[in-house]
Amino acid sequence: MKKFFLIAFCLSFILLIPACKRKKLEEVVEVPLPSAEEKITIGQPDDVKAEDGQFSLTQLPYEYNALEPNIDILTMEVHYSKHYLTYTNNLNKLISSDPTLTDLAIEDILKKVDMNASNDLRNNAGGYYNHSLFWGGMAAKAGGQPKDTLATLITRDFGSFEVFKNQFIDAAEKQFGSGWAWLIVDKTGKLQVTSTQNQDNPLMPKQVVSGTPILNLDVWEHSYYLKYQYKRKKYIEAFFNVINWKKVTERYEEATAKKT
Repeated sequence: MKKFFLIAFCLSFILLIPACKRKKLEEVVEVPLPSAEEKITIGQPDDVKAEDGQFSLTQLPYEYNALEPNIDILTMEVHYSKHYLTYTNNLNKLISSDPTLTDLAIEDILKKVDMNASNDLRNNAGGYYNHSLFWGGMAAKAGGQPKDTLATLITRDFGSFEVFKNQFIDAAEKQFGSGWAWLIVDKTGKLQVTSTQNQDNPLMPKQVVSGTPILNLDVWEHSYYLKYQYKRKKYIEAFFNVINWKKVTERYEEATAKKT
């Protein structure tokens, strides 16, 4: 009789194990869905204001959704109103505590940064300048290829637009970790492609390729991950659909005018 009860108990225990496992799996899978009230609210670029200080935000020259489908509305909103705003506020706080930086243009501040170690001024001044340039280098219904002077210069310095495009994509894609890809005008007036890490840029000291930036692409993950996830190259290729070549040409003309 004892043997019978022992066998029955063991069978009952064995049968309970799958049921427990099933219950555990069901608990893991059953994730509550967000309620109807939990919706993402997108603000307006004009509503974003930096704290009082030497530098203000560069006004975004289009709405957050203007670059769709190449750059999505949520990425633009977070990038501009959170990341860019933070760099701007941090930079203004640093300047307020350092009289040697008061009234200097951002380009002059960048040329003074200490490149021997990562520091707050290097990171935040770079973050402010790099993003300010980035916004204006894009536009709705843009892309394609440059015309007139810039088209001629790209052919002169790279051989063709396709060669330039491939070099730029390669520089952006191969930038390990966070950083930027650049089209710059060097001290001789020649166009060159380069890349920098973190928030560094070609205006800072000790760069492999130095010069005046006229186009840049942010390859930090916050600039593309919501839409493209790990597919950085797709984001880089999509960037060419929104490049504001008119603005890039104006920057080239300004850069060369300063050299004469």
